Amino acid sequence: MSITLDDVACLLHLPIRGIFWSPQDMTEELAVELAVDYLGVSQGQAQSHVRSCKGSYYKLEWLYDLFVHHRVASSWAYAPRAYLLMLVGSIIFADKTFTLVEARYLLLFRDLDGCSGYSWGATALVTLYRYLGDASMYSCKQLGGYPTLLQCWIHEYFPTVGKRGENWKPADNCGLPRAMRWSYRQGVLKVDDLRPILDELTPVDVIWRPFEDHRAWCVFDEICLYRGCLKWGETVVPYLPDRCLRQFGYRQYVPSPPLDCMMATDIDVDWISYHQSVIAVIGSSTVATTPSDAVDGYLEWYYCVSHPRLVPPHRDAPREVSVPVYDVGPSDPDWACVSTLIHRYLRQVNAEEEDPQFSDLFKALHISRSH
Repeated sequence: MSITLDDVACLLHLPIRGIFWSPQDMTEELAVELAVDYLGVSQGQAQSHVRSCKGSYYKLEWLYDLFVHHRVASSWAYAPRAYLLMLVGSIIFADKTFTLVEARYLLLFRDLDGCSGYSWGATALVTLYRYLGDASMYSCKQLGGYPTLLQCWIHEYFPTVGKRGENWKPADNCGLPRAMRWSYRQGVLKVDDLRPILDELTPVDVIWRPFEDHRAWCVFDEICLYRGCLKWGETVVPYLPDRCLRQFGYRQYVPSPPLDCMMATDIDVDWISYHQSVIAVIGSSTVATTPSDAVDGYLEWYYCVSHPRLVPPHRDAPREVSVPVYDVGPSDPDWACVSTLIHRYLRQVNAEEEDPQFSDLFKALHISRSH
C-alpha cells in the first residue's frame, strides 16, 4: 500500500494535473530582491530579515504579519503572495524547522493567474515521499512534509489503528476535502505499542477504497495510475501504482522492478504522455473480485523481498516469517465496515472462537465476510 495521487486529490482537493516546477538557484541577494518586489517591503527590511534567517529563507510568522498588514492597507498586490507563501510553507512544503520557508517558493506566485497550472497534488506527494524516505532511517527523529496528509490517510485506510475524532460522516459531506472529516485526538500508544498492532492487521482491517463515496466531489483521474517519476524542484521520487493496485480496484500482481530515478531524463515528457504507462500498469491485471484480491504467488513474493513484520522474533525463534492465509473479506463496503468493527472488538477483548460468550459475534463476523 502507499499514498497515491488519488489519495492526495481526495483528501486535500489539490489539482493533480499540471506542470512540474524547476526552480532557479536562490541566493540571499535574490531573496531580498523578491521580498521587495513581491512582498512589498523595503530594501532594508528585506535585508535585515533574510540575514536573520541565515540563508535564503523567510520566517512564517513574518509572512503572516505582512499578510495582515497588507490586507488592512488593501495592498492586494502583496497580501495574496504573503498568504500563499505562508500557506504552502506551513503545509505542503513544511520542513523540519517548522518556522521557515525557502524564499525560492515565492517564484511560484509571481504570476497569480498562472500558479494554478502547477501539479500541486504531485508537489505534496513528492515532498512527503522524500521526508518519509528520510524518516525510515534509524538516525532520523523528525518527519517533515505535511503530516496531516499522512495522518488522515491512515484514518481512512486503517479504521482500527490509532485514535481519531470524526467531524462528519461521508454521506453528510457538502464538497469539503475529505481530510476535514477528521479531527485530532491525543493517543496514548507509543511506537513499541503500535508495532504488534500493525503486525496483526489482516486484509479485513483495511478499507481498500475509502473514497468511492467521495466521487461526487472528486472524480477519479486515470493519471493517478501513471507509473514513472514525479519531481518538484530538484527532488525526484518514483511513483509506482503497480505496487498498490488494490487501492485502485485491481487485482494485485507481482510488480516490475522499481524505477531508478537517477536514470530518468524526460520526466516532464513521461508525465504528459502518461497514457502509455497507465496501459502498462492495468493491462496486466483484472478488476478485483474482492477488495484484497491478489494473484497466486503474490504474497509469497512479497514476503521474500520485503520486511513483513515490525516486531523482531525472539532470539530462539526462526527468522523466516510464514506466509499467512487470510479469509476472503466482504466485497460490499458496508459489510466490510461491519466486519472490521466486529473484528476490532473481538481482538480488543482477546476473544477466542471456542468461547461460548462470543459465539454469536463470531457467527456475525463470518456472515459479514461472506457478503
